[in-house]
Amino acid sequence: MDLGAFSISLPVKDLAASAAFYRHLGFKDFGGNAEHGYLILKNGDHIIGLFEGMFDKPMLTFNPGWDQNAQELPTFTDVRALKATLKGAGVQFDESDPNLNTDGPSGPASFVVVDPDGNPILIDQHR
Repeated sequence: MDLGAFSISLPVKDLAASAAFYRHLGFKDFGGNAEHGYLILKNGDHIIGLFEGMFDKPMLTFNPGWDQNAQELPTFTDVRALKATLKGAGVQFDESDPNLNTDGPSGPASFVVVDPDGNPILIDQHR
């Protein structure tokens, strides 16, 4: 099962302070929008998303259809097929966020699964 690009998404209290800290560790701005409360930073193939006021726990994040440079892959497994496979395997989903959906037949969509220890994993397809 190919889940696409991987990053860790961190909830932060002060976006500017957190971004400055990770920049000291060698991370460079890669994406996001500070005015909208989030930044994506990258160091080599390592990606960290910093999100102010958007969620409570750190999340593993996978982006089907993208490589580690946010470039589109020629082929990928659609988020809807991933969800169906995981549902069939009995994986627990977090359906509490109304902004997450896989309703359309194609295109951007996302869902969250929860590991046995309660850690959220976001599958977030942007294309």
